[in-house]
Amino acid sequence: MPYAFFAYLSRLKLISRWSLMRNTQPENDAEHSLQVAMIAHAIAVIGRDRYHRDVNPDHVLTLAVYHDATEVMTGDLPTPVKYHNDELRSAYRQLEGVAADRLLALLPEDLRPAFSPCLKQEKGYDRDVVKAADRISAYIKCLEEKRAGNREFDFAAENVRQSLDAIPLPEVKDFLQDFLPAFEMTLDELNHPTSEE
Repeated sequence: MPYAFFAYLSRLKLISRWSLMRNTQPENDAEHSLQVAMIAHAIAVIGRDRYHRDVNPDHVLTLAVYHDATEVMTGDLPTPVKYHNDELRSAYRQLEGVAADRLLALLPEDLRPAFSPCLKQEKGYDRDVVKAADRISAYIKCLEEKRAGNREFDFAAENVRQSLDAIPLPEVKDFLQDFLPAFEMTLDELNHPTSEE
């Protein structure tokens, strides 16, 4: 009997993000998950190497890869709906739990314990890093849309930036300071930086 877990996850590329907003460049969950994974890994490395955190960046990367996996069952519920009130937020968390259980059931039974922590992420530092990376990815999307002249993302950019500034982790602040400005550069500027190495 074939197991459908990875075939289902391959459909992350079919889940559109920012569905209530006009986009100059569409984004799907697979693209988003890759970017979040790279950012989360970098933040964890900064946390480990600069701030002596007891963290495994490879584990954080794995959690980030799967952070939106349940959306192959639930879709990407728009933020204004998902976080409208505590009742909706709680209902969506329950829905994510049901979706995680359904996805785990698509694996051979002996593999389910290994994948369960990826789909049902526990609170703690690792998940906080993934959530920060998720917000940074959203902010990068806002910056890209604004650069393309799309004012639809002005308010979202302001809100996401405020939420990023409120994150107390110094490694997140380091990522924002060290890497975020390059996302506002043109390809020519990236190829020919003005600052000396």
